[in-house]
Amino acid sequence: MPTDLTQVRPYGDTLGDGAMQISFTLPVPSGPQAAEAAKQLLQKMGLQAVSIVHQADMGEGFTFFVAYAKCPISIDYTSVRVPQVTTTYMDFDTTNDFIRRHIGRPLVVVGACTGDDAHTVGLDAIMNMKGYAGSPGLERYPMLRAYNLGSQVQNEELVAKARELKADVILVSQVVTQKDVHVLNLTQLVEMLEAEGLRDKILLICGGPRITHELALELGYDAGFGAGTLPPQVASFIAQEMAKRLR
Repeated sequence: MPTDLTQVRPYGDTLGDGAMQISFTLPVPSGPQAAEAAKQLLQKMGLQAVSIVHQADMGEGFTFFVAYAKCPISIDYTSVRVPQVTTTYMDFDTTNDFIRRHIGRPLVVVGACTGDDAHTVGLDAIMNMKGYAGSPGLERYPMLRAYNLGSQVQNEELVAKARELKADVILVSQVVTQKDVHVLNLTQLVEMLEAEGLRDKILLICGGPRITHELALELGYDAGFGAGTLPPQVASFIAQEMAKRLR
C-alpha cells in the first residue's frame, strides 16, 4: 500500500504509528523526580505514550534523558516547499571547460572561517586540493584561483583580502552557532561588503552544518550549502552563476 504523503507521521514499528525517540537535557539533578519532570514536559508538548527510557547525571544539577513517545499529528509532505540551489551538477572536467568557454579566465575564490570560528573541516573539504569523498577541492581546479584563509578570520580582514585579490567569489564557513553567532557574523559581512561597494561585484556563498539555502538568501547571500556538500556542487554553482552575471 503506497504511503499517503498528505498524512506523514513518524515511523517506529509500523507505518504511521507516530513513534519517536527524543533526547534532551534538563537543569535538574538526576533521579525519579527528574524523570517525572521530563515525562510531564513531553506530555505538555502534546506527545503521547511517553516513556523515559534512560537518564544520565551530567553533573552539577543537569540530567540527560532519552525518551520514547508518540506524535499525534501529521504533516502534508506534498505542501512542503524548500528553496534549494538549482544549478546543474558538473564534474571537475566539465566545470573547468565551462569556465573556459563561458567566462574565459580563472575565477578568484577566497574562503575563510570568520569571527572566532576555528573549525576548518568543512571549509578545507571544499577548498583544499585533496578535497572530500573522492572529489577534488577548489584548489585543484585550473580555472579557479582558490585562496583558503583558514580560521578565525575577522570580517574586516576577509573584505580587505577580497579587495586585494580582486575576488569574484567569497566562501564563508560557519560551524559555531551558539546564540546565533553565525547569523550575526554572516549579516555583518554582508553589511561590510555593501558599505565598501563590493556586494554586487562578488558572488557570496556561505556553508556549514546549520546553514540552509533558505537562511543564506534571507541573510543576503547568493547561496547556502549544508552538511554533506561536495566540492563539485560548489564549483558548479560558482561557474554557472558567474556565467549568468557576465551575459
